[in-house]
Amino acid sequence: MTIQAELGITHGAAFDLQAVCSGFVFALATVDNYLKSGQFKRALVIGAETFSRILDWEDRSTCVLFGDGAGAAIVQASDTPGILSSHLHADGNYHSWLETPGQIENGGIRGNPYIAMEGGTVFKFAVNALGDVVGEALAANRMDKSELDWLVPHQANLRIIQGTAKKLKMGMDQVIVTLDKQGNTSAASIPLALDVAVRDGRIKNGQTVLLEGIGGGFAWGAILLRW
Repeated sequence: MTIQAELGITHGAAFDLQAVCSGFVFALATVDNYLKSGQFKRALVIGAETFSRILDWEDRSTCVLFGDGAGAAIVQASDTPGILSSHLHADGNYHSWLETPGQIENGGIRGNPYIAMEGGTVFKFAVNALGDVVGEALAANRMDKSELDWLVPHQANLRIIQGTAKKLKMGMDQVIVTLDKQGNTSAASIPLALDVAVRDGRIKNGQTVLLEGIGGGFAWGAILLRW
């Protein structure tokens, strides 16, 4: 994961933060800390992916899952709490379960340039990790599961989404799902799902929303916010 900041900007900031599938959660948490410190007043947080460049179209275990997309959110400092807390984790010991193993060498690519994934292993790890980080977010805010209005997950896999909702004792009617229309757009999936749910009126002002995502690295996290 890399972070770059353009300094000397009076009211805003530009960052390059790469955590792939959980990238939007990591970027939003980073921006939140800058705003709370008073260093900046507002920021544009973007999640964007072009997975079509790194897919093996003959590998049906991966190419049918991912999509290209981009989404963004403007975040600004306010006296009214919006982001209640953020919870981020990473562990490089599991990188081989989901990776693009190829490397750039002397202007060319050495090794496999396409996504490689151990689907079953990733599924088991994701359900447990997301369940834990969601519980962490609720505990930090002394909030019960029943107080959540919406879950906006990274659109990785419907079974992972269902598993997280089950741990939260939430019905799927409280979960924003766009996977069937957009595929897994990785870092773009959470802002895209937010956009859909806000535009169609499901997410309303004052409601409690939980964002969560997990991806290669492994890196995962959750953000609890009041919309």
